[in-house]
Amino acid sequence: MTRAIAFALVAAVAFGAGVLVAGPESGVASVINALPLVGSGLDATPAPAADLAPFWEEWNALAANYVITHASSSLPTAAQMIQGAMEGLAASYGDPYTVYFPPQQASDFNSDIAGNFEGVGMEIDVVAGVLTVVSPLKGTPAAAAGIKAGDQIVAIDGTSTEGMSTDEAVDLIRGPAGSTVDLSIVREGVPLDINVVRASIQVPEEDDAIIPGTQVYKIALYEFTANSADLFDRAFSRFRQSGATHLIIDLRGNPGGYLDAAVDIASHFLPKGATIVTEDYGGKKASDVDVSKGYLDFPAGDTLAVLVDGGSASASEILAGALQDSKKAEIMGEQSFGKGSVQTVIPIGEGELKVTIARWLTPAGHWIMGNGITPDIKVPAASSTPATPAQDPQLMRAVQYLTTGK
Repeated sequence: MTRAIAFALVAAVAFGAGVLVAGPESGVASVINALPLVGSGLDATPAPAADLAPFWEEWNALAANYVITHASSSLPTAAQMIQGAMEGLAASYGDPYTVYFPPQQASDFNSDIAGNFEGVGMEIDVVAGVLTVVSPLKGTPAAAAGIKAGDQIVAIDGTSTEGMSTDEAVDLIRGPAGSTVDLSIVREGVPLDINVVRASIQVPEEDDAIIPGTQVYKIALYEFTANSADLFDRAFSRFRQSGATHLIIDLRGNPGGYLDAAVDIASHFLPKGATIVTEDYGGKKASDVDVSKGYLDFPAGDTLAVLVDGGSASASEILAGALQDSKKAEIMGEQSFGKGSVQTVIPIGEGELKVTIARWLTPAGHWIMGNGITPDIKVPAASSTPATPAQDPQLMRAVQYLTTGK
């Protein structure tokens, strides 16, 4: 059976390593969808254009010539050799989100999407060939240790990350709570070593309050989980009861997650049937269009701003892009991450293939993948974590815009 996981979530951003792998629907059961990609069994017909003679020549040459040189080494089994070839086949597509998982990695991956997390609490991805922190998640060991968005991870416990996929990095970063992982990073050209103590990851999902001394209410979303739509609904009710006439939705550092949550939240601001995002399958099947449910209960005359930064990805970008294209909100902050592809997981043998099957487009047809969302008003972030709203230049700029129109 094929399990469709719309990773409107950021990349194979690991989160079992405390590294986020987000899913887009509502709960693990709902990510098991019937996509018309494969039937009950996969097509095992050899491709006529594929000349496998060199593969078998290599196989036989290894068997005839390879000599073990380390006492701890052992010869791979035939199954392990085939799995290695399958990993290489997926890697040949050059897409960091298209990966073959051997059995143990498949088991780890399934634990991630089931929500069993022990790690450091950050989102990672491969950017321009370098393993990079998309965002440390609020309240996690990574954030407490000083990890920042944009940090390039060049080694994990002394192992170079050159050529390493996010999934391989997750295996190295992952570990039991209380243990330590040593991350060698480069930040703006400066090398740093940061030790992070792993923990059970419990990321706060939402925070909301009126900004003192203003008529501006802020709702911050830190992830898009299966609970996020309900949490936003409650926060939205508190906003309406507060007397505030302006609203800020803070998506900074939000790596994304469940698509349904983004659709539900956008429905407070967009009329019924309005396009929120299009899933483009590259001509292999008809595009899917996710549309507003039409709650449309944002008070007339109130104004809306959305804050994004380089840690805002996938579902965050879907929500921001839909509100931007519909002219319902002013997008402020910094360029978002640019994670806009959909993956599905196909069991093959004892392993699994995670393969990109679609890309996200905003209502105006802009590709999110690799581009992200460009703010209407660009505002640099503070040089250090703000202790108060007044020390947060992006937040204060949004307050200024909403209250003065400038």
